[in-house]
Amino acid sequence: MFAGTRRRIICMWFPRLASNRVLRGCPNEAPFALIRKEGNAERLYCLNEAAQSLGLHRGMSLADARALCPDLRIKPARPDLDARFLGVLRRWAMRYCPWVGREGEDGLVLDVTGSTHLWGGEEAMLADMRAAMARAGVALRLGLAATRGAAWARAHYGEDEDLAHLPVAALRVGAETVTALQRLGLRTIGDLQGATRAPLARRFGPDLLLRLDQAMGAVPEPVTPEPEPPHYATRMTLPEPIGLVSDVMGVTERLLEPLCTKLLAQHMGARRLMLTLRRVDQASQQVELRLAAPMRDAARILPLFQRGVDTVDAGFGIDMMRLEAVQVEPLAVQQIGSADHSADRLNDLITRIGTRIGLENIQRFQPTDSHIPERSFMTVPAAHSLPASDWHVPRPRPITLFPPEPIMAKGAEPPARFRWRRMTFTTGRATGPERIAPEWWREDPAWASGLRDYWKIDTREGRRLWLFYTPQKPGWYVQGEFA
Repeated sequence: MFAGTRRRIICMWFPRLASNRVLRGCPNEAPFALIRKEGNAERLYCLNEAAQSLGLHRGMSLADARALCPDLRIKPARPDLDARFLGVLRRWAMRYCPWVGREGEDGLVLDVTGSTHLWGGEEAMLADMRAAMARAGVALRLGLAATRGAAWARAHYGEDEDLAHLPVAALRVGAETVTALQRLGLRTIGDLQGATRAPLARRFGPDLLLRLDQAMGAVPEPVTPEPEPPHYATRMTLPEPIGLVSDVMGVTERLLEPLCTKLLAQHMGARRLMLTLRRVDQASQQVELRLAAPMRDAARILPLFQRGVDTVDAGFGIDMMRLEAVQVEPLAVQQIGSADHSADRLNDLITRIGTRIGLENIQRFQPTDSHIPERSFMTVPAAHSLPASDWHVPRPRPITLFPPEPIMAKGAEPPARFRWRRMTFTTGRATGPERIAPEWWREDPAWASGLRDYWKIDTREGRRLWLFYTPQKPGWYVQGEFA
Protein backbone atom coordinates (compact mmCIF):
# COMPACT_ATOMS: atom_id res chain seq x y z
CA MET A 1 0.00 0.00 0.00
CA PHE A 2 2.81 2.38 0.92
CA ALA A 3 5.56 1.40 -1.54
CA GLY A 4 8.86 2.90 -0.53
CA THR A 5 7.50 4.18 2.79
CA ARG A 6 8.93 2.89 6.02
CA ARG A 7 6.27 1.40 8.27
CA ARG A 8 5.62 3.30 11.51
CA ILE A 9 3.50 2.02 14.39
CA ILE A 10 2.45 3.96 17.51
CA CYS A 11 1.30 2.20 20.67
CA MET A 12 -0.75 4.31 23.09
CA TRP A 13 -0.83 2.89 26.62
CA PHE A 14 -3.12 4.36 29.29
CA PRO A 15 -1.64 2.97 32.54
CA ARG A 16 -4.39 4.46 34.71
CA LEU A 17 -7.31 4.30 32.33
CA ALA A 18 -9.96 3.23 34.86
CA SER A 19 -9.01 5.70 37.59
CA ASN A 20 -8.59 8.53 35.07
CA ARG A 21 -12.11 7.85 33.79
CA VAL A 22 -13.57 8.24 37.29
CA LEU A 23 -11.42 11.19 38.38
CA ARG A 24 -12.09 13.20 35.22
CA GLY A 25 -15.60 13.89 36.51
CA CYS A 26 -14.54 14.59 40.12
CA PRO A 27 -10.83 15.53 40.37
CA ASN A 28 -9.16 14.28 43.54
CA GLU A 29 -5.54 14.70 44.62
CA ALA A 30 -5.86 12.32 47.59
CA PRO A 31 -4.93 8.62 47.29
CA PHE A 32 -7.67 6.91 45.27
CA ALA A 33 -8.20 3.39 43.97
CA LEU A 34 -10.81 1.30 42.25
CA ILE A 35 -11.44 -2.09 43.82
CA ARG A 36 -12.65 -5.36 42.35
CA LYS A 37 -13.69 -8.53 44.13
CA GLU A 38 -11.60 -11.58 43.29
CA GLY A 39 -12.75 -14.69 45.07
CA ASN A 40 -13.48 -13.71 48.67
CA ALA A 41 -11.10 -10.76 48.75
CA GLU A 42 -11.36 -7.21 47.49
CA ARG A 43 -8.25 -6.12 45.61
CA LEU A 44 -7.01 -2.91 44.04
CA TYR A 45 -7.90 -2.76 40.38
CA CYS A 46 -6.57 0.65 39.33
CA LEU A 47 -5.13 3.54 41.37
CA ASN A 48 -4.03 7.11 40.86
CA GLU A 49 -0.52 8.48 41.06
CA ALA A 50 -0.89 9.61 44.69
CA ALA A 51 -1.81 6.10 45.83
CA GLN A 52 0.95 4.54 43.77
CA SER A 53 3.56 6.85 45.31
CA LEU A 54 2.66 5.43 48.76
CA GLY A 55 3.66 1.93 47.73
CA LEU A 56 0.24 0.63 46.75
CA HIS A 57 0.02 -1.48 43.63
CA ARG A 58 -2.52 -3.25 41.48
CA GLY A 59 -3.60 -6.63 42.86
CA MET A 60 -2.94 -5.69 46.50
CA SER A 61 -5.69 -6.65 48.91
CA LEU A 62 -7.80 -3.82 50.24
CA ALA A 63 -6.94 -4.74 53.85
CA ASP A 64 -3.20 -4.38 53.18
CA ALA A 65 -3.80 -1.13 51.30
CA ARG A 66 -5.79 0.27 54.24
CA ALA A 67 -2.94 -0.63 56.59
CA LEU A 68 -0.50 1.41 54.50
CA CYS A 69 -2.91 4.23 53.66
CA PRO A 70 -5.89 4.63 56.06
CA ASP A 71 -7.14 7.65 54.06
CA LEU A 72 -7.42 5.70 50.81
CA ARG A 73 -10.60 6.56 48.93
CA ILE A 74 -12.14 3.71 46.98
CA LYS A 75 -14.87 3.03 44.46
CA PRO A 76 -16.00 -0.19 42.79
CA ALA A 77 -14.48 -0.86 39.38
CA ARG A 78 -16.64 -0.87 36.25
CA PRO A 79 -14.77 -2.70 33.46
CA ASP A 80 -17.74 -2.22 31.11
CA LEU A 81 -17.50 1.56 31.42
CA ASP A 82 -13.73 1.36 31.02
CA ALA A 83 -14.16 -0.50 27.74
CA ARG A 84 -16.65 2.12 26.57
CA PHE A 85 -14.22 4.90 27.51
CA LEU A 86 -11.46 3.17 25.56
CA GLY A 87 -13.81 3.09 22.59
CA VAL A 88 -14.22 6.86 22.87
CA LEU A 89 -10.44 7.26 22.90
CA ARG A 90 -10.21 5.01 19.84
CA ARG A 91 -12.56 7.25 17.90
CA TRP A 92 -10.53 10.28 19.00
CA ALA A 93 -7.29 8.62 17.84
CA MET A 94 -8.71 8.25 14.33
CA ARG A 95 -7.89 11.92 13.79
CA TYR A 96 -4.26 10.82 13.35
CA CYS A 97 -4.85 7.85 11.03
CA PRO A 98 -7.70 5.56 9.98
CA TRP A 99 -5.97 2.35 11.15
CA VAL A 100 -6.63 2.28 14.89
CA GLY A 101 -7.13 -0.92 16.86
CA ARG A 102 -7.32 -1.91 20.51
CA GLU A 103 -4.28 -3.23 22.35
CA GLY A 104 -5.58 -5.18 25.32
CA GLU A 105 -7.90 -3.53 27.83
CA ASP A 106 -5.94 -0.29 28.28
CA GLY A 107 -4.17 0.50 25.02
CA LEU A 108 -4.48 1.44 21.37
CA VAL A 109 -2.28 0.71 18.37
CA LEU A 110 -2.07 3.03 15.36
CA ASP A 111 -0.53 2.39 11.95
CA VAL A 112 0.59 5.95 11.09
CA THR A 113 2.57 4.94 8.01
CA GLY A 114 2.30 7.76 5.50
CA SER A 115 0.34 10.13 7.77
CA THR A 116 3.00 11.62 10.05
CA HIS A 117 3.85 14.36 7.54
CA LEU A 118 0.31 15.75 7.97
CA TRP A 119 1.28 16.72 11.52
CA GLY A 120 4.73 18.06 10.75
CA GLY A 121 6.60 14.84 11.47
CA GLU A 122 6.64 12.08 14.05
CA GLU A 123 7.74 14.24 16.99
CA ALA A 124 5.03 16.80 16.32
CA MET A 125 2.40 14.05 16.17
CA LEU A 126 3.55 12.53 19.45
CA ALA A 127 3.62 15.96 21.11
CA ASP A 128 0.04 16.63 19.99
CA MET A 129 -1.09 13.29 21.47
CA ARG A 130 0.57 14.05 24.80
CA ALA A 131 -0.91 17.56 24.95
CA ALA A 132 -4.43 16.36 24.13
CA MET A 133 -4.37 13.66 26.81
CA ALA A 134 -2.87 16.06 29.36
CA ARG A 135 -5.78 18.43 28.79
CA ALA A 136 -8.22 15.52 29.17
CA GLY A 137 -6.59 14.37 32.42
CA VAL A 138 -5.62 10.94 31.08
CA ALA A 139 -2.17 9.46 31.69
CA LEU A 140 -0.53 8.38 28.44
CA ARG A 141 2.67 6.59 27.48
CA LEU A 142 3.70 6.32 23.83
CA GLY A 143 5.87 3.97 21.86
CA LEU A 144 6.94 4.51 18.24
CA ALA A 145 8.68 1.84 16.20
CA ALA A 146 8.67 0.01 12.89
CA THR A 147 6.78 -3.00 14.31
CA ARG A 148 3.80 -3.43 16.58
CA GLY A 149 5.72 -5.49 19.12
CA ALA A 150 8.56 -2.95 19.36
CA ALA A 151 6.07 -0.07 19.76
CA TRP A 152 4.33 -1.94 22.60
CA ALA A 153 7.67 -2.62 24.30
CA ARG A 154 8.73 1.03 24.18
CA ALA A 155 5.35 2.27 25.44
CA HIS A 156 5.54 -0.02 28.48
CA TYR A 157 9.26 -0.11 29.24
CA GLY A 158 10.88 3.03 27.80
CA GLU A 159 10.01 5.26 24.86
CA ASP A 160 13.58 6.07 23.77
CA GLU A 161 15.30 2.85 24.79
CA ASP A 162 17.01 0.57 22.32
CA LEU A 163 14.93 -2.57 21.89
CA ALA A 164 17.88 -4.81 22.70
CA HIS A 165 18.28 -3.19 26.13
CA LEU A 166 14.66 -3.73 27.18
CA PRO A 167 13.74 -6.65 29.49
CA VAL A 168 12.31 -9.85 28.06
CA ALA A 169 8.94 -8.98 29.60
CA ALA A 170 8.63 -6.36 26.84
CA LEU A 171 7.99 -9.19 24.36
CA ARG A 172 4.43 -9.69 25.72
CA VAL A 173 5.12 -13.13 27.19
CA GLY A 174 3.77 -14.57 30.41
CA ALA A 175 5.24 -13.96 33.86
CA GLU A 176 6.28 -17.63 34.23
CA THR A 177 8.23 -17.47 30.98
CA VAL A 178 9.94 -14.24 32.08
CA THR A 179 10.98 -15.80 35.40
CA ALA A 180 12.34 -18.90 33.68
CA LEU A 181 14.33 -16.82 31.18
CA GLN A 182 15.83 -14.71 33.97
CA ARG A 183 16.96 -17.86 35.76
CA LEU A 184 18.78 -18.83 32.59
CA GLY A 185 20.52 -15.45 32.53
CA LEU A 186 18.48 -14.12 29.60
CA ARG A 187 17.32 -10.81 31.04
CA THR A 188 17.11 -8.56 27.99
CA ILE A 189 15.86 -8.90 24.44
CA GLY A 190 19.45 -8.60 23.25
CA ASP A 191 20.41 -11.61 25.37
CA LEU A 192 17.53 -13.56 23.89
CA GLN A 193 18.60 -12.67 20.33
CA GLY A 194 22.07 -14.05 20.95
CA ALA A 195 20.84 -17.36 22.36
CA THR A 196 20.41 -20.54 20.31
CA ARG A 197 16.83 -20.77 19.05
CA ALA A 198 16.36 -24.54 19.02
CA PRO A 199 16.73 -25.10 22.79
CA LEU A 200 14.45 -22.10 23.46
CA ALA A 201 11.78 -23.52 21.16
CA ARG A 202 11.97 -26.96 22.83
CA ARG A 203 11.70 -25.51 26.33
CA PHE A 204 9.27 -22.58 25.89
CA GLY A 205 7.39 -23.51 22.76
CA PRO A 206 6.95 -21.47 19.57
CA ASP A 207 5.20 -18.48 21.19
CA LEU A 208 8.39 -16.99 22.66
CA LEU A 209 10.26 -16.96 19.36
CA LEU A 210 7.14 -15.73 17.55
CA ARG A 211 6.96 -12.70 19.83
CA LEU A 212 10.67 -12.06 19.29
CA ASP A 213 10.34 -12.26 15.50
CA GLN A 214 7.28 -9.97 15.55
CA ALA A 215 9.16 -7.36 17.55
CA MET A 216 12.14 -7.53 15.18
CA GLY A 217 10.00 -7.44 12.06
CA ALA A 218 10.82 -10.93 10.82
CA VAL A 219 7.16 -11.97 11.15
CA PRO A 220 4.45 -9.45 10.18
CA GLU A 221 1.87 -8.39 12.76
CA PRO A 222 -0.87 -6.30 11.15
CA VAL A 223 -2.94 -3.60 12.81
CA THR A 224 -6.62 -4.46 12.40
CA PRO A 225 -8.89 -1.46 12.88
CA GLU A 226 -12.05 -2.05 14.88
CA PRO A 227 -15.09 -1.95 12.62
CA GLU A 228 -17.56 0.79 13.25
CA PRO A 229 -20.94 -0.44 14.53
CA PRO A 230 -23.73 -0.11 11.97
CA HIS A 231 -25.74 3.08 12.25
CA TYR A 232 -29.43 2.64 11.60
CA ALA A 233 -30.62 6.08 10.51
CA THR A 234 -31.86 7.79 7.35
CA ARG A 235 -32.61 11.44 6.62
CA MET A 236 -34.11 13.55 3.89
CA THR A 237 -33.79 17.28 3.23
CA LEU A 238 -36.84 18.61 1.43
CA PRO A 239 -36.62 21.17 -1.41
CA GLU A 240 -39.88 22.76 -0.23
CA PRO A 241 -41.34 22.83 3.30
CA ILE A 242 -44.26 20.49 3.96
CA GLY A 243 -47.00 20.67 6.57
CA LEU A 244 -49.76 18.20 5.71
CA VAL A 245 -49.99 14.99 7.67
CA SER A 246 -50.22 13.00 4.43
CA ASP A 247 -46.97 14.55 3.19
CA VAL A 248 -45.19 13.79 6.46
CA MET A 249 -46.39 10.19 6.34
CA GLY A 250 -45.24 9.93 2.72
CA VAL A 251 -41.72 11.08 3.62
CA THR A 252 -41.73 8.72 6.61
CA GLU A 253 -42.54 5.86 4.26
CA ARG A 254 -39.60 6.78 2.03
CA LEU A 255 -37.32 6.87 5.08
CA LEU A 256 -38.58 3.54 6.39
CA GLU A 257 -37.79 1.55 3.26
CA PRO A 258 -33.97 1.98 3.24
CA LEU A 259 -33.86 1.70 7.04
CA CYS A 260 -35.69 -1.63 7.01
CA THR A 261 -33.47 -2.82 4.17
CA LYS A 262 -30.39 -2.13 6.28
CA LEU A 263 -31.95 -3.86 9.27
CA LEU A 264 -32.68 -6.89 7.10
CA ALA A 265 -29.08 -7.01 5.86
CA GLN A 266 -27.81 -7.01 9.44
CA HIS A 267 -30.45 -9.52 10.68
CA MET A 268 -31.72 -6.94 13.18
CA GLY A 269 -35.13 -5.57 14.13
CA ALA A 270 -36.08 -2.17 15.53
CA ARG A 271 -37.59 -1.92 19.01
CA ARG A 272 -37.57 1.88 19.33
CA LEU A 273 -37.74 4.39 16.48
CA MET A 274 -37.24 8.15 16.67
CA LEU A 275 -38.60 10.42 13.94
CA THR A 276 -37.13 13.94 14.07
CA LEU A 277 -38.83 16.73 12.15
CA ARG A 278 -37.00 20.04 11.70
CA ARG A 279 -39.04 23.11 10.89
CA VAL A 280 -37.93 26.09 8.82
CA ASP A 281 -37.53 28.13 12.02
CA GLN A 282 -34.86 25.56 13.14
CA ALA A 283 -37.12 24.17 15.87
CA SER A 284 -37.33 20.39 16.03
CA GLN A 285 -39.99 17.96 17.15
CA GLN A 286 -39.65 14.24 17.77
CA VAL A 287 -42.09 11.38 17.42
CA GLU A 288 -41.04 8.27 19.35
CA LEU A 289 -42.41 4.85 18.47
CA ARG A 290 -41.80 1.95 20.85
CA LEU A 291 -42.60 -1.43 19.37
CA ALA A 292 -43.86 -4.47 21.24
CA ALA A 293 -41.47 -6.77 19.33
CA PRO A 294 -38.46 -6.38 17.02
CA MET A 295 -39.73 -5.38 13.61
CA ARG A 296 -38.32 -4.46 10.19
CA ASP A 297 -41.44 -4.53 7.99
CA ALA A 298 -42.00 -1.00 6.67
CA ALA A 299 -45.63 -1.73 5.77
CA ARG A 300 -46.41 -2.69 9.37
CA ILE A 301 -44.39 0.08 11.01
CA LEU A 302 -45.74 2.99 8.95
CA PRO A 303 -49.36 2.99 10.26
CA LEU A 304 -48.05 2.94 13.83
CA PHE A 305 -46.54 6.41 13.29
CA GLN A 306 -49.95 7.91 12.44
CA ARG A 307 -50.96 8.84 15.99
CA GLY A 308 -47.65 10.57 16.75
CA VAL A 309 -47.53 12.43 13.45
CA ASP A 310 -51.06 13.78 14.03
CA THR A 311 -49.80 15.68 17.09
CA VAL A 312 -46.91 17.42 15.26
CA ASP A 313 -47.07 21.19 14.93
CA ALA A 314 -45.57 21.90 11.51
CA GLY A 315 -45.44 25.66 12.06
CA PHE A 316 -44.33 27.34 8.81
CA GLY A 317 -43.29 24.01 7.37
CA ILE A 318 -40.92 21.08 7.82
CA ASP A 319 -37.78 21.06 5.66
CA MET A 320 -35.86 18.06 7.05
CA MET A 321 -36.85 14.68 8.49
CA ARG A 322 -34.64 12.05 10.09
CA LEU A 323 -35.58 8.52 11.14
CA GLU A 324 -33.34 6.51 13.48
CA ALA A 325 -33.64 3.07 15.02
CA VAL A 326 -32.53 3.99 18.54
CA GLN A 327 -32.84 0.45 19.92
CA VAL A 328 -32.36 -2.68 17.85
CA GLU A 329 -32.38 -6.40 18.64
CA PRO A 330 -31.39 -9.51 16.68
CA LEU A 331 -34.21 -10.82 14.49
CA ALA A 332 -33.83 -14.13 12.71
CA VAL A 333 -34.73 -14.51 9.06
CA GLN A 334 -38.08 -16.22 8.48
CA GLN A 335 -39.02 -18.33 5.52
CA ILE A 336 -41.60 -16.70 3.29
CA GLY A 337 -45.05 -18.19 3.75
CA SER A 338 -44.22 -20.13 6.92
CA ALA A 339 -44.53 -17.34 9.47
CA ASP A 340 -47.42 -17.21 11.92
CA HIS A 341 -48.97 -13.76 11.39
CA SER A 342 -51.23 -14.05 14.45
CA ALA A 343 -48.28 -13.12 16.67
CA ASP A 344 -47.52 -10.14 14.42
CA ARG A 345 -51.10 -8.90 14.69
CA LEU A 346 -50.97 -9.22 18.47
CA ASN A 347 -47.70 -7.27 18.65
CA ASP A 348 -49.15 -4.54 16.42
CA LEU A 349 -52.17 -4.29 18.71
CA ILE A 350 -49.94 -4.07 21.79
CA THR A 351 -47.93 -1.30 20.08
CA ARG A 352 -51.05 0.68 19.20
CA ILE A 353 -52.41 0.48 22.74
CA GLY A 354 -48.94 1.14 24.14
CA THR A 355 -48.70 4.47 22.31
CA ARG A 356 -51.69 5.60 24.36
CA ILE A 357 -51.09 4.15 27.82
CA GLY A 358 -47.45 3.03 27.68
CA LEU A 359 -46.02 -0.37 26.83
CA GLU A 360 -45.14 -1.07 30.47
CA ASN A 361 -48.83 -0.87 31.41
CA ILE A 362 -49.77 -3.77 29.11
CA GLN A 363 -48.90 -6.90 31.05
CA ARG A 364 -49.30 -10.65 30.84
CA PHE A 365 -49.14 -13.48 33.36
CA GLN A 366 -46.10 -15.72 33.59
CA PRO A 367 -45.67 -18.84 35.78
CA THR A 368 -43.16 -18.85 38.62
CA ASP A 369 -41.66 -21.70 40.61
CA SER A 370 -43.64 -21.62 43.85
CA HIS A 371 -46.15 -23.94 45.51
CA ILE A 372 -47.90 -20.99 47.18
CA PRO A 373 -51.05 -20.26 45.15
CA GLU A 374 -50.72 -16.48 45.11
CA ARG A 375 -47.02 -16.72 44.24
CA SER A 376 -47.29 -19.23 41.40
CA PHE A 377 -47.57 -16.44 38.83
CA MET A 378 -46.35 -12.91 38.19
CA THR A 379 -47.23 -10.08 35.85
CA VAL A 380 -44.60 -8.83 33.39
CA PRO A 381 -44.72 -6.27 30.54
CA ALA A 382 -46.10 -7.98 27.45
CA ALA A 383 -43.71 -6.07 25.17
CA HIS A 384 -40.63 -7.52 26.87
CA SER A 385 -41.70 -11.14 27.34
CA LEU A 386 -43.01 -14.11 25.39
CA PRO A 387 -46.24 -15.99 26.12
CA ALA A 388 -45.63 -18.93 28.43
CA SER A 389 -46.33 -22.30 26.86
CA ASP A 390 -45.34 -24.51 29.79
CA TRP A 391 -47.98 -23.76 32.43
CA HIS A 392 -47.90 -26.79 34.69
CA VAL A 393 -50.64 -27.07 37.29
CA PRO A 394 -50.34 -30.35 39.23
CA ARG A 395 -53.65 -29.71 41.04
CA PRO A 396 -56.77 -27.74 40.13
CA ARG A 397 -56.57 -24.05 40.92
CA PRO A 398 -59.41 -21.51 40.91
CA ILE A 399 -59.75 -19.09 38.05
CA THR A 400 -60.10 -16.21 40.51
CA LEU A 401 -57.84 -15.64 43.51
CA PHE A 402 -58.28 -12.95 46.15
CA PRO A 403 -56.94 -12.29 49.67
CA PRO A 404 -58.29 -14.77 52.24
CA GLU A 405 -61.68 -13.76 53.62
CA PRO A 406 -62.70 -15.32 56.98
CA ILE A 407 -65.98 -17.18 57.49
CA MET A 408 -67.66 -18.40 60.66
CA ALA A 409 -67.12 -22.16 60.99
CA LYS A 410 -65.79 -24.64 63.56
CA GLY A 411 -63.92 -27.92 63.32
CA ALA A 412 -61.44 -29.28 60.80
CA GLU A 413 -64.12 -30.62 58.44
CA PRO A 414 -65.76 -28.34 55.85
CA PRO A 415 -68.85 -26.62 57.28
CA ALA A 416 -72.25 -27.85 56.09
CA ARG A 417 -73.53 -24.25 55.97
CA PHE A 418 -71.65 -20.94 56.07
CA ARG A 419 -72.04 -17.28 55.22
CA TRP A 420 -69.73 -15.44 52.88
CA ARG A 421 -70.14 -11.93 51.53
CA ARG A 422 -73.60 -11.65 53.12
CA MET A 423 -74.77 -14.82 51.34
CA THR A 424 -75.58 -18.22 52.82
CA PHE A 425 -74.15 -21.30 51.16
CA THR A 426 -74.80 -25.03 51.62
CA THR A 427 -72.00 -27.47 50.96
CA GLY A 428 -72.97 -30.02 48.33
CA ARG A 429 -69.63 -31.74 47.77
CA ALA A 430 -66.21 -31.20 49.37
CA THR A 431 -62.97 -32.37 47.73
CA GLY A 432 -59.77 -32.38 49.74
CA PRO A 433 -57.88 -31.64 51.78
CA GLU A 434 -54.71 -30.43 50.02
CA ARG A 435 -52.15 -29.36 52.60
CA ILE A 436 -49.84 -26.46 51.61
CA ALA A 437 -46.99 -25.41 53.90
CA PRO A 438 -45.59 -21.86 53.91
CA GLU A 439 -42.19 -21.13 52.39
CA TRP A 440 -40.03 -20.97 55.50
CA TRP A 441 -37.31 -18.95 53.76
CA ARG A 442 -39.67 -15.99 53.25
CA GLU A 443 -41.31 -13.79 55.82
CA ASP A 444 -44.91 -13.37 54.71
CA PRO A 445 -47.48 -11.97 57.17
CA ALA A 446 -50.27 -13.55 55.10
CA TRP A 447 -48.94 -16.99 56.05
CA ALA A 448 -48.35 -16.27 59.71
CA SER A 449 -51.14 -18.73 60.58
CA GLY A 450 -48.95 -21.62 59.37
CA LEU A 451 -50.20 -24.66 57.47
CA ARG A 452 -53.30 -24.54 55.29
CA ASP A 453 -55.64 -27.38 54.35
CA TYR A 454 -57.41 -26.43 51.09
CA TRP A 455 -60.85 -27.77 50.10
CA LYS A 456 -62.78 -27.46 46.87
CA ILE A 457 -66.40 -26.82 47.84
CA ASP A 458 -69.29 -27.28 45.38
CA THR A 459 -72.27 -25.44 46.89
CA ARG A 460 -75.91 -26.23 46.21
CA GLU A 461 -76.34 -22.59 45.18
CA GLY A 462 -74.03 -23.15 42.17
CA ARG A 463 -70.87 -21.45 43.40
CA ARG A 464 -67.63 -23.45 43.45
CA LEU A 465 -65.37 -22.00 46.14
CA TRP A 466 -61.85 -22.65 47.39
CA LEU A 467 -61.69 -22.76 51.19
CA PHE A 468 -58.83 -23.51 53.52
CA TYR A 469 -58.52 -24.37 57.20
CA THR A 470 -55.56 -23.37 59.39
CA PRO A 471 -54.98 -26.15 61.96
CA GLN A 472 -52.27 -24.30 63.89
CA LYS A 473 -54.51 -21.26 64.40
CA PRO A 474 -57.99 -22.73 63.87
CA GLY A 475 -60.06 -20.78 61.36
CA TRP A 476 -61.78 -21.05 57.97
CA TYR A 477 -61.18 -18.73 54.99
CA VAL A 478 -62.33 -18.36 51.39
CA GLN A 479 -59.53 -17.53 48.90
CA GLY A 480 -60.79 -18.30 45.42
CA GLU A 481 -63.61 -19.28 43.11
CA PHE A 482 -63.61 -21.85 40.32
CA ALA A 483 -65.34 -21.30 37.00
